[in-house]
Amino acid sequence: MNAPLHLWLIPLLPLAAFFLNGILGGRLPKWLVSAIGVLAPLASFALVVNAARGLIGVAPGPSLPYVETSPFAWINVGALHVDFSFVLDQLSMVMLLVVTGVGFLIHVYSVGYMHEDEGYARYFSFLNLFLFFMTTLVLAGNILLMFVGWEGVGLASYLLIGFWYRKPSAADAGKKAFIVNRIGDFGFLIGIFLLLGAFGTFTFSEIAARLAASPAWQGDILTVICLCLLTGAAGKSAQLPLYVWLPDAMEGPTPVSALIHAATMVTAGVYMIARTHFLFDRSPFALGTVAIVGAATAFFAATMGLVQNDIKRVLAYSTISQLGYMFLACGVAAYSAAIFHLMTHAFFKALLFLAAGSVIHAVGGEQDMRKMGGLWRAMPITFWTMTAAVLAISGIFPFAGFFSKDAILYAAFLQGSFGKTLWAVGFVTALLTAIYMFRLWYMTFFGAPRGEAHPHHATPASMLGPMVVLGLLSLCGGWIGIERFSNYLAPATGAHRVPSITGHLELYLSLAAIAIALEGWLIADKYYRRKPGRPAQLAAAMVGAYKLLFNKYYVDELYGAVFVRPLLAIAKYLLGWVVDTAIVGGAAWLLGGIATFSGAFLQGWQSGNLRSYAAWLAFGAAAALLFALLAGSPHAWGLTFFHAEPIYKLSHIAVAYFGQARR
Repeated sequence: MNAPLHLWLIPLLPLAAFFLNGILGGRLPKWLVSAIGVLAPLASFALVVNAARGLIGVAPGPSLPYVETSPFAWINVGALHVDFSFVLDQLSMVMLLVVTGVGFLIHVYSVGYMHEDEGYARYFSFLNLFLFFMTTLVLAGNILLMFVGWEGVGLASYLLIGFWYRKPSAADAGKKAFIVNRIGDFGFLIGIFLLLGAFGTFTFSEIAARLAASPAWQGDILTVICLCLLTGAAGKSAQLPLYVWLPDAMEGPTPVSALIHAATMVTAGVYMIARTHFLFDRSPFALGTVAIVGAATAFFAATMGLVQNDIKRVLAYSTISQLGYMFLACGVAAYSAAIFHLMTHAFFKALLFLAAGSVIHAVGGEQDMRKMGGLWRAMPITFWTMTAAVLAISGIFPFAGFFSKDAILYAAFLQGSFGKTLWAVGFVTALLTAIYMFRLWYMTFFGAPRGEAHPHHATPASMLGPMVVLGLLSLCGGWIGIERFSNYLAPATGAHRVPSITGHLELYLSLAAIAIALEGWLIADKYYRRKPGRPAQLAAAMVGAYKLLFNKYYVDELYGAVFVRPLLAIAKYLLGWVVDTAIVGGAAWLLGGIATFSGAFLQGWQSGNLRSYAAWLAFGAAAALLFALLAGSPHAWGLTFFHAEPIYKLSHIAVAYFGQARR
């Protein structure tokens, strides 16, 4: 890596595009808005690829390049020194390639999808703003700068989810996402403060070095810090119990779902845990908690995906479930497997959303799969690309999802009895994933057309091109192999060795994973192709279970009853009576009373008699002179006759004159 790396240009280019389209976009032609919006992520991606030449192809080992740049000092308070520093290593490189590469494809897709929208320039400005904050988060060399990017993507997500703000459900979804994420971010912020107290620095490299110098330091404050960081990660990456914002976030434009809620923002929690692995490695309890949260979320979300009818909502619960796999991998210290699945998931999940958007665009905005069917002949490119994504997420060999999901399950299986329990949960979740994804596939593309959802809009080339590229990545994106990928990431995530085994256990586990995915496909084929009437019969026979899943375990209603409505009642009381009536109303009454009393008191002085005014003027002058003498004399409280007599005489004359004037 001989050439200097201007890392600051990677986030700066999308920021410049944000300002150009945000300020001037309304007066620019659409082609220029599109060019500004698309070329910025392309240029950032080109810079990342150029930087990658110094990190790709180098033999694994401690000598692998690690670049840290500080464009300027940020905070200098006493002993605390924080730079606005960017770090480029193997971990941030993989994330940057995903964020800018997939982000560029989604920007291109958006040109066709949003072309007729009246907020076209505003949309691209928000999309570029998101890319600026996401690249800042990834490049951050200290956790404080990471938090800036973290909050920034939350802001951009709020703006994009509620992009169609005139639609009440979209506006409410944006607010819900923003508030739920603030709950997680509160825990993240506490963890940041505890880090500063424990280490005296925010910089990742310095914290890792101090931990390396203290090999016996385990648990205690580190566990508390890790649990606080996990709270923030659970909010951003939609894990239990803070997952409720993500399904509603589908109210935004479909490309937004592909970019923010599949390929980038929701993976920020996984990235943060991998970046701070040196903390989590010192706390087995925190790691175990991460694994349990991930496994529980993966299974929990998959069950809800089985019965959803909105095509985007199925994908939303699928995203939550796949993020659970990534947390499961982090919880068993298989950080490379987690990032591997993060990368492959970005390919096939972005494609799933873009293909769903192509279907929605073609059928005039319809999202209910019960009103679709028989679309594969009319939309062959969309059908085949979505097929590749469905096979990938289901874990069918040789598609990308098979390799990354298999690596996670294998790593979990090797962690003793606890790990085998986690493996069993992940294994069953893989079955559910195949069922609900092939259910979506059959209901959308096969059978007789249902309802009025017929293709009457051609999908433009700007939408089909990115889908084809992502389809190829969904097929071959995992062929690099987990071993090679782990070796590459080892300097950034730590060389976590797996226990040595004998026999062909890995092969048997892989075959079992393929078999369970094929079983899920067969179940979906039976109920949604060969016997399409059976699902309705099963729902009627198990009405309680069906309602429980369809209504998402009534978690939103539970949160509403336990948290939202009581808080609204308290807020209504505090704002309505305490603030409005007591404070604001009381202050208005007090100020009004003071004005009325002052007016009544001063009214008597307004006699219209010039001699009276002159007397009051003389009296005031005497008082001012007295105050000046008292304040300036070295014997301020012991006045001599020399000092007092002129004042006395002046006061006497004024009072006598005032009395005469009043008479």
